[in-house]
Amino acid sequence: MAAAPALIDAHGRAIQYLRISVTDRCDLRCRYCMPEKMRFLPRGALLSLDELALVADRFVARGVRKIRLTGGEPLVRGDTMALVRRIARHLGAGLDEITLTTNGTHLADHAEALRDAGVRRINVSLDSRDPETFRHITRHGELAKVLAGIAAARAAGIAIKLNMVALKGLNESEIPAMLAWAAAEGMDLTLIETMPLGEVEEDRTDRFLPLTGVLAALRARFALIPDTHRTGGPARYWRVADTGTRLGLITPLSANFCDGCNRVRLASDGKLYMCLGHDAGVDIKAALRGSGPAGLDEAIDAALRRKPARHDFRIAAGAAPATRRHMSVTGG
Repeated sequence: MAAAPALIDAHGRAIQYLRISVTDRCDLRCRYCMPEKMRFLPRGALLSLDELALVADRFVARGVRKIRLTGGEPLVRGDTMALVRRIARHLGAGLDEITLTTNGTHLADHAEALRDAGVRRINVSLDSRDPETFRHITRHGELAKVLAGIAAARAAGIAIKLNMVALKGLNESEIPAMLAWAAAEGMDLTLIETMPLGEVEEDRTDRFLPLTGVLAALRARFALIPDTHRTGGPARYWRVADTGTRLGLITPLSANFCDGCNRVRLASDGKLYMCLGHDAGVDIKAALRGSGPAGLDEAIDAALRRKPARHDFRIAAGAAPATRRHMSVTGG
């Protein structure tokens, strides 16, 4: 395929980071993410392994430097490891990093294979270290499986960053202990404000916890130093003094972070979304299956023209979600 121009959106931002949701399926049912009786896409609606690899190839050729595999839970899809190995062939040849975000429940089974494929760091979603609170948030999850997965990944030499959604009245009292544990174990921690994506049974307004106040409380207990570190994601960082641990804050509601956005997301249904907070997407699957690789660049370029300057997240009692899509479809 002929060379194509770099990925530059209408606002002059260079796109260097692709997130791929390999499946919308998940073995947990986190209350802020999806309804308890979630209806998942039929497997035939997903992009195939070859199609996912082809899309990744083309994005790397056009300047993407980092690819993250997400879900749902990426490790519940049977061919995810094969996809990791295929994408990892680009490491050192255009691609700087391949990584993934996981809930950790299957991580113990795949940690060494991920390391061998070239994965050097992983994000693990962990909203509580209390077994009962964890089970409540996830509806039926077993904390021990996640902790075993984290231990296996660290034993394999993979760096771990914990992602914790801050939930008012549910896990907010655990945040200082989570940061202390992360620092003691040599892991980073990123706190995330709950995002209004997809319909869920609970009112997100009741659980929204602005991280501006959380940061102030943490700075009263920890020596936090502003850090210029960036990973290509939306987090803004602080370093815990006398440790190697970084604290990241993702604040889509209390402090917009869109000005430097360098990300696009390939959803599990084959649509390419320019923004987590907008429903407008381009059907990459239809372009690929209808026109083959030749139609892929046209679809990508059409999507780039649609990338908005910022998201439209807002959270208020009775407000509709920002998008009809659940987070598990688009990937975190």
